[in-house]
Amino acid sequence: MRLLPIDRSNRPLTALSGASTSRVLNLAAIALANSDNPEHGAQPFFTSPILNSAILLKHRVRSDEGYMFAGTRSVATKIIVPFAITDLKAGGRSLFVQQRGYHDSLRELGNYAGKPMDRDLQMLSTIDALPSLDPFLLREHLRGYGIQAADCYFAISKGDREQMHAYVQAEIRKLTALASTDGGHASAARMAEALLSSEVGERLEPLRLTLALEPDDFREGVFSWRGFLYYKWSMERTWPAVIGVLKSIRATQPSGAVDSETRNFLKDSQQKIVERVRDAGLKVQKILKVYDEAYDDLVRNGTPRTFRDFLLSAPHLFVDLGEKMGVISHIVSFWRYRFPEDKIATVDGEELSAIFRDFNSSFSASADGMFG
Repeated sequence: MRLLPIDRSNRPLTALSGASTSRVLNLAAIALANSDNPEHGAQPFFTSPILNSAILLKHRVRSDEGYMFAGTRSVATKIIVPFAITDLKAGGRSLFVQQRGYHDSLRELGNYAGKPMDRDLQMLSTIDALPSLDPFLLREHLRGYGIQAADCYFAISKGDREQMHAYVQAEIRKLTALASTDGGHASAARMAEALLSSEVGERLEPLRLTLALEPDDFREGVFSWRGFLYYKWSMERTWPAVIGVLKSIRATQPSGAVDSETRNFLKDSQQKIVERVRDAGLKVQKILKVYDEAYDDLVRNGTPRTFRDFLLSAPHLFVDLGEKMGVISHIVSFWRYRFPEDKIATVDGEELSAIFRDFNSSFSASADGMFG
């Protein structure tokens, strides 16, 4: 394991202090926010208390880090254990999932001291296989493996929650306008806040009664609703950037001498990536349409049955939806990280081939069911 120096060569841990996003799972921040929540300790994310206060992130493997893995990887899951979760400036220790000597390093880092590691190893293996750490995709995959953790571990980040509020409020206003005299503005704001909260409280009780759902089913249903709103918002926010990235991928050519086999591979890969991203986008829109139709039926006809049935059956759609959104997000973020818009793209044939292989393998893994 290695010490994380806080200098220009590493992203300071303080930059992750409030983050829990599609690329970062901040268990340290969750632990601080839920110190008085009995469910946090009763249903922990990791059995190791040390790992349960760690920060996990999807990390772009740098050229000087490749030796740490048995095979070639462009993205890895990094575990960072802060020395003090209340003072991230102090730094911490880190390790990659599946790096060389992984099991021994994890045993030391998590301080298992002879205690079983099986559940945490399975948890980390599942997380490592996912293209994204967004809370909805993560929760459904873990449930698929029979791994339960408290709801507080799957809350939307504060930043995303703030950005989503206006979007969710506009969506909810369609429903609340039916039963209010102010066009539903005030009630929509309150309901949006309740929907984005990590807990299902009394403010949503009238909706539970309207949908005739038992408390546990309603809690699951609200999580599903929140998830679809999250993915709708993410798609609308991400897709404009996708178009620019696809144009850049198609136009990028390697520098220096390239043999004919590599050139043909790059040309074929460019076409496949563009087609696969577009296909994934269309499938995302198709899944989101299932939600739109169920919600529109509730709003237009005032009958809750269709939407109730949707909420009860929605969780299984998260896996397909989340994986496709995760792959699209990975391609956009990685490409823009490596090839910023304001700079001329310079890359040799070997590196470009590796990037394209990674992008295409992301789709292949999803299609072959490697993610569950």
